[in-house]
Amino acid sequence: MQPQIVLLKEGTDTSQGKPQLISNINACQSIVDAVRTTLGPRGMDKLIVENNGKATISNDGATIMKLLDIVHPAAKTLVDIAKSQDAEVGDGTTSVVLLAGEFLKQLKPFVEEGVHPRIIIKAVRKTLSLCIARINELAFKIEKHDNEKHRALLEKCAATAMNSKLIHQQKDFFSKMVVDAVTTLDVLLPLNMIGIKKVTGGALEDSMLIDGVAFKKTFSYAGFEMQPKSYDNVKIALLNIELELKAERDNAEVRVDNVQEYQKVVDAEWQILYDKLEKIHKSGAQVVLSKLPIGDVATQYFADRDMFCAGRVQEEDLKRTLKACGGAVMTTVQDIDDKVLGTCAHFEERQVGGERFNIFQGCPNAKTCTLILRGGAEQFLEETERSLHDAIMIVRRTIRNDSVVAGGGAIEMELSKMLRDYSRTIAGKEQLLIGALAKALEIIPRQLCDNAGFDATNILNKLRQKHAQGCQWYGVDILKEHIADNFEAFVWEPSVIKINALTAACEACCMILSVDETIKSPKSGGGEMPQAPMGRGMGRPF
Repeated sequence: MQPQIVLLKEGTDTSQGKPQLISNINACQSIVDAVRTTLGPRGMDKLIVENNGKATISNDGATIMKLLDIVHPAAKTLVDIAKSQDAEVGDGTTSVVLLAGEFLKQLKPFVEEGVHPRIIIKAVRKTLSLCIARINELAFKIEKHDNEKHRALLEKCAATAMNSKLIHQQKDFFSKMVVDAVTTLDVLLPLNMIGIKKVTGGALEDSMLIDGVAFKKTFSYAGFEMQPKSYDNVKIALLNIELELKAERDNAEVRVDNVQEYQKVVDAEWQILYDKLEKIHKSGAQVVLSKLPIGDVATQYFADRDMFCAGRVQEEDLKRTLKACGGAVMTTVQDIDDKVLGTCAHFEERQVGGERFNIFQGCPNAKTCTLILRGGAEQFLEETERSLHDAIMIVRRTIRNDSVVAGGGAIEMELSKMLRDYSRTIAGKEQLLIGALAKALEIIPRQLCDNAGFDATNILNKLRQKHAQGCQWYGVDILKEHIADNFEAFVWEPSVIKINALTAACEACCMILSVDETIKSPKSGGGEMPQAPMGRGMGRPF
């Protein structure tokens, strides 16, 4: 009788081998089912309610994945690839999850039959390199020197990104706006220089693009009504100073024995404030923005001298104003002069819906712009912002990587055909595995059909026939419930989306396939008494 050897702490959950691999694949399937129906122009939206009762309506894959509270360790890899796709390219977040899930689904029978995961992983890697080579070969390069053509192309890409979103009816209006926004930026195309502000009320078409900085009027004190509301060639002081009388709540103690001395203390406090205000006025600034509050005395003081002020400006707005208008954010008023003041051609305060907006236009360093979105409900505006974020990212990517492919399942069908043809030229297990992965790529057009309520089998058969005849850009035509040449129909996507999505999906797939054991340690006693190990203690019955 050999004693049992215990290596791991009691209560550790270990599961390993083939059943573990299959259960990981099944967990990923259920995640895919959660976002499957959001793909494409006819995709459905998800309503996610969090613990605190906040409801989010979205069909952006990455947003849904972030909001799903997933605990399964293998399934979390799918959340990570959706996030990475969102950060890197911006669009194609649902596609990447679908592809990874479908790869696993098609490979599951091979795992069950006992094909070694390493052989499968090798086939997946081989498939990926073939696909990327084929995409680069097929991708259509853009001529950048023809500005009109280039702009038209960017608008098409933005419109394709918005096709599947809530705002697809207004895609022409917004795609122009997004292209204008991105093309005003400098060469590095920094995302944080495009501000998006939401104002409820009005129609979506009332949304506007401001070439410069705009932000909501901040909390204001008495006297702001008397301040001028528009200036030309204005000088702007950016501060990080509190301009109001402080109520001393600290443990300060001042002992005075007559009224005159008390008056001196009060006068000194007022004098400090007035000195600050005078220095700001003398610097020649006409607009004063501060990150900290500007009190009613200061507001009145500026109003009497025809100056405009706004306190409690958000940090990101202040930073964008700084970058656009020049100058520096000052933390003291001692050395405010022309060198540290920003300038812009025109400043005005304008009513937008129920909000007042401070708008700076014609900034000398202006490589920034602000989108002011209008619309009905709060959730609707948030989803519009997410949709525009995707479109903005796509336009940025297209400017940087100047090649596009046809969307709507066309490129996937072409890759699928290429892989199928290739698999027939090789022998061994890889032939079957690459064939299975070729079938997995068809999930994108298939899901597009399913989400639109078409007969997927019928349409896929037509597509296979067309691609076999060499019509490489044929994809699903959602409008006519048929197939069409999506390159001519201008359903274009930057090829970098597809490459990134396939790479991320294959990596996730390989990672999940390479795990054959999960070890979960029990939580170390979080404040609870450690439980006695099971065994025969004193007086415990048999």
